[in-house]
Amino acid sequence: MLKIGQRGIRHLQRSSTASFTTVSASSIEKGQNRVVDASLTLIRERAKLKGELVRLLGGAKASTSLLGVPLGHNSSFLQGPAFAPPRIREAIWCGSTNSSTEEGKELKDPRVLTDVGDVPVQEIRDCGVDDDRLMNVISESVKLVMEEEPLRPLVLGGDHSISYPVIRAVSEKLGGPVDVLHLDAHPDIYDCFEGNKYSHASSFARIMEGGYARRLLQVGIRSINKEGREQGKRFGVEQYEMRTFSRDREVLENLKLGEGVKGVYISIDVDCLDPAFAPGVSHIEPGGLSFRDVLNILHSLQGDVVGADVVEFNPQRDTVDGMTAMVAAKLVRELAAKISK
Repeated sequence: MLKIGQRGIRHLQRSSTASFTTVSASSIEKGQNRVVDASLTLIRERAKLKGELVRLLGGAKASTSLLGVPLGHNSSFLQGPAFAPPRIREAIWCGSTNSSTEEGKELKDPRVLTDVGDVPVQEIRDCGVDDDRLMNVISESVKLVMEEEPLRPLVLGGDHSISYPVIRAVSEKLGGPVDVLHLDAHPDIYDCFEGNKYSHASSFARIMEGGYARRLLQVGIRSINKEGREQGKRFGVEQYEMRTFSRDREVLENLKLGEGVKGVYISIDVDCLDPAFAPGVSHIEPGGLSFRDVLNILHSLQGDVVGADVVEFNPQRDTVDGMTAMVAAKLVRELAAKISK
């Protein structure tokens, strides 16, 4: 017999009736399998619906599809990013601005942007699924989106740990490594931060170990220690720190990536921005990029963008008027325009 864990079934452990506090290991495993299967079915059917719609409308070689991954427990500080996906969606469609991107793409056109909903992370964790399997579920969910051509994933985090299973899925589905453009205040390349191999501070170590990225360019870095630099050298990472940004600007605004590999993946941690532009993050690091700096880098990037994520927005630290939610939403809008064609 095995005692049940995780939030959703802890009330059974507190029950005064002993028969409710333990169940067999086989029963737990069967229940977990059903929850995981149901979760993947949810994403599969939504992706199929959106894919059929885009194919019916025709004319799209690549179409962005949002996938939420509301995961926050791998954060080393605050876990508020788990609440970000619905806040970002709300800001995208709040009506305070029009539905056209800066480069003229119309977001209400399903060939530019669709949404397959969220991976039900909390329900999966509530039934006792561990992080090894959860990461696999996230990867499989991304692959389900990619199976419905011409859909390409734009993932809403969530803390930065989600980038590992997402990039892994994109690379495996496309059959080879991608070039990764990573905008962040931190390199997130610790070997195993605080003993957690899936920590949001270790995601890019896992990506590079797995061979899922050929080139990794990290931009906006301004909180990095000895290990971060050593890990960067170990994996051949191109780290662009904010202290030299004025010198590096010309290079970063003329990037050409993805040649000879399966495309380009863009990962944006909202704290790449100076907190004056995005205060609603868990780790506030002054001296960051301006919002226009980020857009200039994105708009000028040459390459086939096959996927992206926006992570580490923490609604619990945002201003009362949702300033950072709007910032994250505009990042999503401009990324959708970059992916869709």
